[in-house]
Amino acid sequence: MSSVQTPYYLVDENRLLDNLKKIQFVRRHANARSLLALKCFSTWSLFSLIRQYMDGTTSSSLYEARLGYETFGKEVHAYSVAFDETEIQQLRSFSSKIIFNSISQLQRFHSLVRQQAPCPEVGLRVNPQVSYSHFDLADPARPRSRLGVIDQGAIHKVLPLISGLMFHYNCENDDFDSFSTLLDTLGETYGALLRQLDWVSLGGGIYFTLEDYPLNAFCEKLKAFSERFGLQVYLEPGEAVVTGSAQLVTKVLDVVSNEGDIAIVDSSVEAHMPDLLIYRENAAIEGGDEGRYRYTIAGKSCLAGDLFGTACFNKPLQVGDTIRIADAAGYTMVKKNWFNGVRMPAIVIKRLDGRVEQVKHFDYQDYKSSLS
Repeated sequence: MSSVQTPYYLVDENRLLDNLKKIQFVRRHANARSLLALKCFSTWSLFSLIRQYMDGTTSSSLYEARLGYETFGKEVHAYSVAFDETEIQQLRSFSSKIIFNSISQLQRFHSLVRQQAPCPEVGLRVNPQVSYSHFDLADPARPRSRLGVIDQGAIHKVLPLISGLMFHYNCENDDFDSFSTLLDTLGETYGALLRQLDWVSLGGGIYFTLEDYPLNAFCEKLKAFSERFGLQVYLEPGEAVVTGSAQLVTKVLDVVSNEGDIAIVDSSVEAHMPDLLIYRENAAIEGGDEGRYRYTIAGKSCLAGDLFGTACFNKPLQVGDTIRIADAAGYTMVKKNWFNGVRMPAIVIKRLDGRVEQVKHFDYQDYKSSLS
């Protein structure tokens, strides 16, 4: 690793494999298909491993859907809050399913999707007005939400146009009891609709690959739901696929003091892990709770609040020391940006056999070509 210049994202395939085996367990014991949510993780150099344990990809845009088709294969589920006609014309040629966010879009584009065989199946997103989310920003059932259809009567009228429904109503839900209760609510509320369809997607945001999550009970719940309504169940894990599998590796450039010690690293929260700022969370800093030497770990951008968080080490930090930010896979590489022109982290993979491979390096020309 000494030959790789910091900063870089380091993904460990063996850690990734631990999550993938749990996903495969659910596929086998619950007969629930799993699709990688590309909005969370799109590092396609890892797809040769991931595709062995999953059934395809799910997307939120034309480009994501095309990436899934070209680099992952298997099923391609295409969803967007809103499509335009040119996107539908392209999506219908390679998508397995196209899922609309509204009845107006469903009615507008249904004939275009279905006019040429072979053609994708068609689905509709429903807003069940119940959810699990710690953040209002990410709550799909928040007041005045534009995400999915609420009116059941309207859905009944368009049933002949669709073969399935999507419910995406969880965000970072690691509570099986909550998941179980919400699933029961879906069955009670939408059972009459579900019995007339072929499949249902329960979306993502379910942390079922976490350690000690009750996988057996989870499988039993999903299988019972599937059999009760005669449906193929889909899950759309993103974070659950990659949680715990990656680090953002940085180097200390300077140590300054202002009412405490501040270590400035060669990375940026704003540019390389913006979700921490968006949701006002502190980074998980490896080895940062082991000692009495306390530091604020700060990014190098000009943003005053570009702070990874506070960590306590067992010895003083020096310029050149390595700082590793844990759990840096989901919603990191897909959101990285060129703010301040800070050097973009390379993408490095530690393969199953221990080989370390730098699969992507960014330089000035990448920065320049991202602008005009």
